[in-house]
Amino acid sequence: MEVTLLGTGDTTGTPTVGCDCDTCERARDPDDRLRDALAARGVDASDGVERSRFSVYVENEATGETLLVDVGPDFRHQFLRERVALPDAAVVTHVHFDHLDGLGNAYRLFDDLPVYAADETDPVTGESVAGGIRSRYDYLDTVSVHPQTPYEPFEVAGFEVTLVPVAHPPLLCYGLRIEEPGTGAVLAISGDTCYDVPDRSRELLSGADLALVEGLIHAEACDHHPKGGAHHDENGVPRTFGTKHMTLEGARDFAAGIAPDDYRIVHTAHFVPAERAFADDIAVDGERFSL
Repeated sequence: MEVTLLGTGDTTGTPTVGCDCDTCERARDPDDRLRDALAARGVDASDGVERSRFSVYVENEATGETLLVDVGPDFRHQFLRERVALPDAAVVTHVHFDHLDGLGNAYRLFDDLPVYAADETDPVTGESVAGGIRSRYDYLDTVSVHPQTPYEPFEVAGFEVTLVPVAHPPLLCYGLRIEEPGTGAVLAISGDTCYDVPDRSRELLSGADLALVEGLIHAEACDHHPKGGAHHDENGVPRTFGTKHMTLEGARDFAAGIAPDDYRIVHTAHFVPAERAFADDIAVDGERFSL
């Protein structure tokens, strides 16, 4: 299994348009130390550091098939930048625009793009993720929607994939377990979530070769959220920012709890202070992993 991180940022990405904060400025103009650190992770930062909207490209080396996890609005740029082939199929974790709105790129690019998503009806929207995709993109004849039941594995692109319910109120959202049956390689993706992930889901995400864990912001930022923070650790540090996203501290605790061989924090916002925003365990676009 080859994993390419196409997009590792939150809804506005880093650098954010029109923002001159220290983190965005450092991303635009990285110093030598940051460039060297990222080069050691296989990322060429000579033209700057990017965290575009979240998306992951997974290649099955046994079958030659490819799977795209989430279809963000930076689709065109990501595929041109990484020079990867168009995917054979896609999985969408939830209906927020930064994970879904790139699907319009299927127009005139694909003969057929099967899209897999949960069939569970969301009490807020009155439709499932699969249903939302079908209704929003009904004009795309090349897109076929394939509803799947959470916790029930299904096969796509030669992988065994399981939609794993997480906690991202008020909408339903899912993480993923992606396994290559021949080698047993496993990629775990937390999805957008707070720290309060169901035990059954944590078990399914545990023991992966690589885990991509959502961590939006540093814990101190909870002081500025109208709802503060939640799911505090034994030292009182919030592991959830507001109600729907993990803090960086929460992401690290979550990763420790599911014990992957390696992990990266993804979906990170530009609000993280510059001196902490580019730590070794926080992903940037273009990182690649062989599992």
